[in-house]
Amino acid sequence: MQSLKRLRDRALILTTIIIVGLLSYLVGERSAALQLPQLDNVVETSFSCKSKSDGNKTQLTIFAQSQPIATDLAQQLCNNAVVSKQYGEVLAYWGGTSQHEVNFLGKGLAHLILAKDNLIDAFDARSTYGYYPVIGYPSYTAYFIGSHEKPRLDKAYFLDKRIGLIDYPTSRSGHIIPKQVFKELDINLDTLNITFANSHQSLRDKLAKGELDVIASYWQQTDDERFSANYITAIGSNISGSHWYLKKAADNPDLACALQDTLLSMAKAQTSTYFSGAKAYWQCSDAQTVQFIESDR
Repeated sequence: MQSLKRLRDRALILTTIIIVGLLSYLVGERSAALQLPQLDNVVETSFSCKSKSDGNKTQLTIFAQSQPIATDLAQQLCNNAVVSKQYGEVLAYWGGTSQHEVNFLGKGLAHLILAKDNLIDAFDARSTYGYYPVIGYPSYTAYFIGSHEKPRLDKAYFLDKRIGLIDYPTSRSGHIIPKQVFKELDINLDTLNITFANSHQSLRDKLAKGELDVIASYWQQTDDERFSANYITAIGSNISGSHWYLKKAADNPDLACALQDTLLSMAKAQTSTYFSGAKAYWQCSDAQTVQFIESDR
């Protein structure tokens, strides 16, 4: 009996050691996770560059939905004189899903963010984090774009079509509005052959390659080279374009003006007239009298 008791005691001690070790490991892992930089848990894709300010440890964080925009803007800002006076590094993040935008905007992680007004309003980001618009892109129209025929807004048309949407729930032209159309047509989404792409460009590529029959997007000048304007059907008009928002812009007008100049130059360099129609929200004069132009939204 004593031998059996010793065995039970040993088993209990061993079990206790294992449990304590496991708990210690889990606590250690949780502590390590909590010590990770906050941004690392949001997205894994980023780009960084040093400004002309040697030894400056402060970082300017920007966020956009696409890599080309984010990296191009970061590189230009790293060479900007005003940015170099204030920051030693520019960190650019991008993400292809609305979760990334929601995380950055909802937590106020980015100094400069490209976002849609409806999301800014949803998080009350103006009053919570002091986000002010720097520049804004024009309103636009959403379309169904077909490859070889004009899309019809009736239920029967879509049932046998390969349809392309944006995998980005906050995209109005590529996600919200087309889904509203399907609902109005009394179409169950489960009955449709829908492919979700991570960008409007990806949708266009799939349509051009014959992988899709119809996509939901906006129409731009360069689309004439690949598609026919006779094969588009409007599904929404006067949709507010995205805006670049700067956190606590009212407290840093020098930075607001520097960013506005850079973003406007980038917009004018685009081949599409849509981007060249970007609106400036800051009145920046040579006399350094900076004034915010109230949004007309």
